[in-house]
Order: sequence, then structure tokens, then C-alpha cells
Amino acid sequence: MYELNRQTHLKVYHPEMLAGQLQGKVLEMLSRMICPENILEIGTFTGYSAICLAQGLQDNGRLYTIESNDELEGMIRKYFDRAGIMDRTELIIGNALEVVPAIDKVFDLVYIDADKREYPEYYKLVIDKVRPGGYIIADNIFWGGKVINDPKETDEYTKGIMDFNRIVHNDPRVQNVILPVRDGLMVCRKISRQ
Repeated sequence: MYELNRQTHLKVYHPEMLAGQLQGKVLEMLSRMICPENILEIGTFTGYSAICLAQGLQDNGRLYTIESNDELEGMIRKYFDRAGIMDRTELIIGNALEVVPAIDKVFDLVYIDADKREYPEYYKLVIDKVRPGGYIIADNIFWGGKVINDPKETDEYTKGIMDFNRIVHNDPRVQNVILPVRDGLMVCRKISRQ
């Protein structure tokens, strides 16, 4: 994990998008607590969070992770192989808005950390694919503090996060809590099918 962190900072544009050690350990712990059979990750980046999430998979479990940047594929596969998770991971290069509807699985855990403008759409796509009692975790919920701005003054990325937060808060199908880890993690537990 140290090497993946270092290589991301040396070779990849916007290395601050990497989950990092603290957030990675939180994701690993949550995954181990949930013990998921199927995980969906939207936004692989260089694979750090995927490796952490995969630690909690059941023996027969599978992680489906979607990354839009095909230039990262070689690096992702290299570190998935080094971490020993290749046999239980499906890396999909593509647009999550197109890929998610084609995945015919029920998920115990969904992790969202991709294009902030599209968070509301990601949520709408995954909520019916999460089993009752399953979880959705979304990163960057504080968005550097921009979510407290006047909506008229926000950019489309901030608006996406604000809309997502509002949708989740008003959705009676889920319970949610925000963990103040790094840039904020929204943890949602699905409580009904409706």
C-alpha cells in the first residue's frame, strides 16, 4: 500500500484523490464488519480503496470496480495482482452511468468516489441494486467545505454533492450518518425495498 501511495504521487495527475492510509483503514474496517459477498466501487482511481474494500469480502465474494480513465488500467492491475485480489476483482473500464445498469448483481456494499457532478445519478442507479441491510458509502461529502456555500454560488461539482446529500437525507429507504474522515464519508444503510 505504501508503494501504491508513493507511485500514485509520483506518476498520476491529482494524487490527492487517493484514499490514503486513514480512509483506507476505515473502508477496510467497514468492509470487514459488513463481510460483503458483492461490492461495487464507482471510481477506482489507482486501486487503493478497492484493495482496502476487498479485504472484507467473503471467501466467494467479488468486487466490481469501475474506472473511467483507461490510462490507469495497467497500474491498477499491477497493484491488484501484488495485493492478491485479482481472482476476486472485476475491473471495468468505462462510464459508470452506462456500466452499472448492465451489472446484474445485488450488492452488500457500494462505494462511490467518482465524478461529483454525477453522485445523484449514481445513487439512483445503485439504490435498487443494494440489498435491504446493505450499505452505500460515498466519499467527499464535505467537498472541501464548499457544501455550506450558497447554492447560487457553487460550481456543478459542489452542486452534485449538495444534491446527493439532500437526496440521501430525504430518502426514507435509508438511514445515514456522515463520518468526519478526511473530506467526509456518507454511510447509508438501506432499510427497505420501497
